[in-house]
Amino acid sequence: MFEAAEIPHSIPKQRFKTQMLQLRERLLDLQRDVMSRADFPVLILVNGLDAAGKGEAINQINEWMDPRYIRTEAYGSSEDRNSTRPEMWRYWKSLPPRGRIGILFGSWYSIPLAQRMSGRMKRRKFESRIERTRHFERMLAHEGALIVKLWFHLSRQDQHARLTKLASDPLTAWRVSDRDWERFDAYDEFVRVASEIVRETSTAEAPWHIIPGADENYRTLMVGELLANAMDARLKQSSSVNSFQPPPLPDLAIDSVDVLSALDYDAAVPANRYKKALQKAQGALNQLTRHKKMAKHSLVLIFEGMDAAGKGSTIRRITQALDARFYRIVPIAAPTDEERAQPYLWRFWRNVPELGSAVIFDRSWYGRVLVERVEEFCSESDWRRAYSEINEFEKQLTEDGAVVIKFWLAVTLDEQLKRFRERENTPHKRYKITDEDWRNRDRWPLYERAVCDMIEKTSTEDSPWILVPSNDKKYARVRVLETIAERLESRFNA
Repeated sequence: MFEAAEIPHSIPKQRFKTQMLQLRERLLDLQRDVMSRADFPVLILVNGLDAAGKGEAINQINEWMDPRYIRTEAYGSSEDRNSTRPEMWRYWKSLPPRGRIGILFGSWYSIPLAQRMSGRMKRRKFESRIERTRHFERMLAHEGALIVKLWFHLSRQDQHARLTKLASDPLTAWRVSDRDWERFDAYDEFVRVASEIVRETSTAEAPWHIIPGADENYRTLMVGELLANAMDARLKQSSSVNSFQPPPLPDLAIDSVDVLSALDYDAAVPANRYKKALQKAQGALNQLTRHKKMAKHSLVLIFEGMDAAGKGSTIRRITQALDARFYRIVPIAAPTDEERAQPYLWRFWRNVPELGSAVIFDRSWYGRVLVERVEEFCSESDWRRAYSEINEFEKQLTEDGAVVIKFWLAVTLDEQLKRFRERENTPHKRYKITDEDWRNRDRWPLYERAVCDMIEKTSTEDSPWILVPSNDKKYARVRVLETIAERLESRFNA
């Protein structure tokens, strides 16, 4: 696959100087245009063989453009990863916002490449990682990112010559380690695995560009021209163009029965049994979060529901059972300017808990397929593709040890009205009721349809939705606490 990159190239010095000056001016102008438009980020992935010029290319990009608005992150193989969070967490937190440029040296390709070569990653898992990478980059592209993927290549002979030259010069010898020579000895296997990765992940949204690394001047100009052409082409596109036209939604069930209407809203806990049942459930949860196996897991609790369904009071009963050092509560509101400049899931990835801890989301990433869908804060194509992106997100969490438990607290229209009136008439609860709550109530059928679609498309084997009828708050609290304990115990015994 890399044969063309091994063909000798050479650029005369005078021609190189002239083109480099023109290229530098062009890139700087394009960077300013990207910053002023601020409607897409530029993400440059730098991968390839050792000594093929990756570091020099990164330095050149920072020299050509204004480095104050370029973020460069370097990643190695599995030895460098933070094992207390999912692997992709470190890449998510390094994504550049719209209007900025990010350079990822190594990126999410380093670990599968190293582990596949060493035999630690078997074929089936390797193929799964390749598919996950395509899914991730497709999501970034749909979110607006311009992805420029550069793979630097050298022939075996050229790599040996480059490593030898660097190692023999006292000023550059530090750049060549024993590990570099070990990887050189595995050159053929490296190229075989790398060829498959490049071939399988070169997509229309994020194609690979193979950079011949033998001639420094040719390599430098090729990187600059590729980057400039990509930015220029993207700037000439209309950001408002969206050719995707989703098919119309199917009609509701003809008998008007769905997962919400089928719930038993009469379920209740007798007042004389509530206190004992609550304390028992809280005690069980407390003991499980202190279990030694909790160190290999994290707990992610998601609370969604119609307004006044009792999310806040239920969360308070959970935290009463927990050590305050064990958990964080993350209330989700409208995104900030910083969050709007990133892909939708970015603000949730940054709050992923470490192993041995918990995060409780009061509202969550499901806002995209609920409020954003109903209120038309995003396009239909955005919320439609969000289902698969959310499923992939939660799958990564569970594969890395998280116990993800999703609750939908459901109330009837009549019960919601009763609670709204109570809030209006209770001074210390009056702040909980707003004009927006009343407006949302008027759109109940639209929200109900969105909820049913959400449950159908995102209730998975590892992360099923738990639907809790909440007309009786006491019942809902006990049911939620018992469910969390059951799910933790089941995971510990798996």
